[in-house]
Amino acid sequence: MLKYITLAVIAFTGFVTTLPAYAQNQCDKRDSILEMLSDRYSEKTQAVGVTNKGGLIEVLTNKDGATWTIIVTTPHGISCLVAAGEGWKQLEKAALEPEV
Repeated sequence: MLKYITLAVIAFTGFVTTLPAYAQNQCDKRDSILEMLSDRYSEKTQAVGVTNKGGLIEVLTNKDGATWTIIVTTPHGISCLVAAGEGWKQLEKAALEPEV
């Protein structure tokens, strides 16, 4: 019985300590998200792609690649933060055709 109580307390503690992260707004109008990322991190869009459902994927980085963010924007203009981190490195574009 003590084992189950201990597991319940650990699970509850983990849940409670992650609540602030979920309380932060991860989605907003695209212009608002882009403005926030520019103001806070000096990030600008570096790459874009369109999903098969019409969403826009954007990779944003600052000038030296110290920070990066990936957002997805719905066709209705709502953007959500997908991932963020540090140490972005831009690779050269790979050749589309194999060398002979």
